[in-house]
Amino acid sequence: MDLSRPRPSEDPPAAAGRQRARGEVRAAFARAGARTEAERVFETGGLRLRFPRAGDECEAVVVNTGGGMAGGDRARIDLAAAPGARVFVTTQAAEKVYRADGAPCRIETRLCVEAGGALCWAPQETLLYEGARLERRLEADVAADGSLLLIEAAVFGRLAHGETSVAASLIDRWRVRRAGRLVFAEALRLENAAANLDRPAVGRGARAIAALLYLAPDAPDRLAELREALAGVAVESGGDLDAGASAFDGLLVARAVARAPEALRAAVEAALRALGGRSRPRVWT
Repeated sequence: MDLSRPRPSEDPPAAAGRQRARGEVRAAFARAGARTEAERVFETGGLRLRFPRAGDECEAVVVNTGGGMAGGDRARIDLAAAPGARVFVTTQAAEKVYRADGAPCRIETRLCVEAGGALCWAPQETLLYEGARLERRLEADVAADGSLLLIEAAVFGRLAHGETSVAASLIDRWRVRRAGRLVFAEALRLENAAANLDRPAVGRGARAIAALLYLAPDAPDRLAELREALAGVAVESGGDLDAGASAFDGLLVARAVARAPEALRAAVEAALRALGGRSRPRVWT
């Protein structure tokens, strides 16, 4: 992935008289002896990258200095792991998506993992407020022997404030390629979130959802371990969490829905331990 040249904007003109936030970060990570470090970094708009820890694995934190997103805002994130590099990327806080008056806000993420590299993309939960409209698109290119772990989570409403009937919408598209071949494609469209998540076949009253994809040479062998980890959280949650995982075509896929965000966060942390031996990132609270 060439991070040296900015991509042309595909965004339509902003509505007259309204300021729309535009943010972009691009970073390439490479081995430097026994460490993985950021080799090139580009930041513009309200997005920044910080690196609280660099060792065998480099920890990178995406910071939105605007404190949230509203209708018409755009964020773009490009991350590349060079051969042998190991990178864990998260966010400083849960991304807040506020009411959209017109155009939705859009987040576009592009990831590249070269030979022998490993990258984990695990942002904290996205919190959608009443009337929020979010469109996310994630594209990843992974070498045949590369490793990629993706975890995206969303929470609908400030449940601690009694917001349990949020009419928000989420469109989420994933495209993942291994050695240039498309191996995973998915599109989620959830309109009027609370009403649809109340349906037994969709969420059975859930207000927090997460999707996980693990692509690595050992992915199918980790299925039993991941299922055991998720089952343990489901028992501890007292029925607040429903989760499942399956393996196919060298991929490991898991999904979870929860009535409480705390149960979903516990499931995500259990998955990180099961698949990467990682403790929770220090920036997570």
